[in-house]
Amino acid sequence: MTKPVLFNGGEVHRSVYLDEEIFSEEQEKIFSKSWLYLCHASQIPNSGDYFTTEIASQPLVAIRQSSGEVKVLYNRCPHKGVKVLSEKSGNCGRFLRCPYHAWTFRTSGELLSIPVKKEYESCTFANCEANAGMKLVACVQNYRDFIFIRLSESGLPFDIFFGNSLSTLDNMVERSPYGKLRIVGKALRHRHRCNWKMVMDNQTDTCHPMVAHESSAGEAIKLWSETQEGQAKPPMVVELFSPFMSSHAFFADMGIRIWPNGHGHTGVSNSIHSDYSEISGYWESMIETYGEARTKQILGDTRHNTVYFPNLMVKGPIQSLRVIRPISASETVVESWIFELEGAPKEMLERTVQYNNLINSPCSMVAHDDVEMYERAMEGLKSQASLWVNIARLYQPGESWEETKETVGTSEIAMRNFYSMWQSMMEEENA
Repeated sequence: MTKPVLFNGGEVHRSVYLDEEIFSEEQEKIFSKSWLYLCHASQIPNSGDYFTTEIASQPLVAIRQSSGEVKVLYNRCPHKGVKVLSEKSGNCGRFLRCPYHAWTFRTSGELLSIPVKKEYESCTFANCEANAGMKLVACVQNYRDFIFIRLSESGLPFDIFFGNSLSTLDNMVERSPYGKLRIVGKALRHRHRCNWKMVMDNQTDTCHPMVAHESSAGEAIKLWSETQEGQAKPPMVVELFSPFMSSHAFFADMGIRIWPNGHGHTGVSNSIHSDYSEISGYWESMIETYGEARTKQILGDTRHNTVYFPNLMVKGPIQSLRVIRPISASETVVESWIFELEGAPKEMLERTVQYNNLINSPCSMVAHDDVEMYERAMEGLKSQASLWVNIARLYQPGESWEETKETVGTSEIAMRNFYSMWQSMMEEENA
């Protein structure tokens, strides 16, 4: 039986957002074969430090080895299947110990010891799968301290999967005078009652801010204009809110860039992060490290949102990263992490913290506008009025996704690029 078309180039079938069977298929075909962000190396700086998470329903743990290498294990005892580490992070010391029957493992996953081992002699334990210890994740890549994994042994190599899109991570790292980032604090987690792809769509949707955020950012700016009483410089909160109310023309002029395999970003020539106030001492510290010409190049690249297929969003100029975690077809958790630029003035981190709290927090004024739109969309898509969601703005017949492209910033080309990759992976026979 022929499968129905779910993406036709300018439209996405509503079942892509609503159907639990499609959601389950995504976990197998997309999330197991894509390169996914797991954690940052600064979260596990010392030998024995670990960070646990769940990806595609698989419990995982990243552990810093005594050699300095980071290994990623399935967080499952090979004996009875118990999760060995239950905390989000910590230090396991020199070995891991299952809390159920005290099987112990090296931090690399190798089986170290089991109680009353002689009682296994009659079952030729050496031939049992459990003898291999805790299973290692097939593919792990440390890119400039960003730890990525691919659960499947087959799939695109890391460099080909990401290609030139890694330049966004390069730029964020190089904004540090020391060329180094550090995760600060815990993630802000926000549970949305919507499909995960709606959140991803929204990251490159440049025609909603001045509409959806008028009641939040718009009101904040209005209040400031009415009460500023001649103050020359707006407070940081107004400076961070103001760009959300930029015109369609502003967003069109700033441009969109797409890369192969579903990645892309808004803000090519300009962005909502371009006009923040100068922070004393930062420019000088950057010039000392990179020289003036290179510093201008680094700080002049103010990309807005970079979307990494399938579920990562990075804001380099404000040093934040969001992981979009699918829970079900109708439920998603968004994790927002922030970074400190090592060697930069503390005011840089203050601005990052302020932005994350204002825009990405569960208590955010702005994020709730988006969340309400997602939830209304989930309700509206149940309507029989139409089977399709339209993403055809500035569509060009015969669009190809095999090369890097730049176009008008209000185009929905980045969404189409995303769904082209999504469709390709969903249709792979052996995915």
